[in-house]
Amino acid sequence: MKTIAKIFKNIVSFFSRIIDKLIVMPISKLILMINKKFEKPGKKFENWLSRTNTLLFISLVLAILIFIVIDQRILTYSESSAEVLTIDQVKVEYDEDNYVVEGIPESVDITLIGNKADLYIAKQSPTNEVVIDLWGLKPGTHKVDIKYDQLSGNIRYSVNPSVATVVIYEKVSATKTLSVDLLNQDSLDARYIIDEVNATTDSVVVQGASYKVEQVATVKALVDINTLPDFELGERIVVSAPLRAYDEAGNVVDVEISPARVDVELLIDSPSKQVPIQVIPNGSVVYNMGISNLIVNNNENTMVTLYGPSEVLSTIEYLPVNINVDGLSEDTQFRVNLEKPNGVKHMSIDNVTVDVKLSSDISNVDIENVSISTINLNSNYGVAPVDIDSVTVKLKGVTDIVNSITADDINVYVDLSGLGVGTHEVPIIVSGNDPRVEYLSSVLKMNVRIYEN
Repeated sequence: MKTIAKIFKNIVSFFSRIIDKLIVMPISKLILMINKKFEKPGKKFENWLSRTNTLLFISLVLAILIFIVIDQRILTYSESSAEVLTIDQVKVEYDEDNYVVEGIPESVDITLIGNKADLYIAKQSPTNEVVIDLWGLKPGTHKVDIKYDQLSGNIRYSVNPSVATVVIYEKVSATKTLSVDLLNQDSLDARYIIDEVNATTDSVVVQGASYKVEQVATVKALVDINTLPDFELGERIVVSAPLRAYDEAGNVVDVEISPARVDVELLIDSPSKQVPIQVIPNGSVVYNMGISNLIVNNNENTMVTLYGPSEVLSTIEYLPVNINVDGLSEDTQFRVNLEKPNGVKHMSIDNVTVDVKLSSDISNVDIENVSISTINLNSNYGVAPVDIDSVTVKLKGVTDIVNSITADDINVYVDLSGLGVGTHEVPIIVSGNDPRVEYLSSVLKMNVRIYEN
């Protein structure tokens, strides 16, 4: 501090001479010039200004003010201080072609110590690198120093952490099957389906530590539906998809994948099919009434358009709508929400109104000798009836309707799913083409014998 004070005294003397020459003398000349402009200048003021002591006093005051300002600024910048810098990227130098390194810290804190002026300059400079040098080290666990390249020699620094424990592995590689994973499919228009998905390759190479490569169960190309370019239905589009490796539990495995991205070709289409709505009454109306008509949305034959994969649509012939008519005694209207069949993505309508019309003109009709068929029999087995092979089916409904029904309009069958070799008693199931009619078999059960072919 004594040295600094001596320096400041010399500086003050220098500045006093400068101030006397550049400030005091010009001010004095200015005052004299102003004094001449007045006819009767104040003698006392003139005498005071003409004194040598007055000019020295002004010079001294100005010099002291300048000294205080400079001294405070120099003291401020000469004070010792500290700054903490966080470096978010650590540079690692090693043979990347043959080794994999784990244990590198994600960030490092650098504490810089020095006067504020040097710290200010250091902060304005480009950030220096934090480096870990692993050249020459073999596979295994190593403790290595973390180095910070500080260009300024006037600043002391410390690194936290200053040492890293790293593990070096030999890099191995393996070929893995590639699949495509479509993300955010729900954001695609419900009427559209992705009909084809083809990647430019079906296998990729993963590289890394042997224990991580062994964890890889699958590699997926991730196609985000939200980022698809504009497309036309029925036209193929190509997108570049990043790759990710996953273990058996679906967790991401940190390995290198070559290539890092692949092109995926997509075909987006909108298959559809129109099918009729078939109302299925559940239960029986009152004993002296029958269903004369079932009207959907004021139409005799209401159609619905289904959207979905072609293979799903090909199996659907109609859309069933179930209503409960048990105990119904008068005309009634039902509001029914439609249920999408499995695999169907969208329907043109979501609900319908069903008008049930009743009539008291009813009849009971018997259809004799209706053959009994079987369903769901194992292909390795054959079946033979034990007691009966046909039944009489009793019909109840509006007279004009039941009189028009023949045996060809009735389906009588037994369900043999899950049954093996032997004799079994099974229930007889009856259905018909006209849902307005009630169907009942004269015999409720029968015996069948199942044998191996």
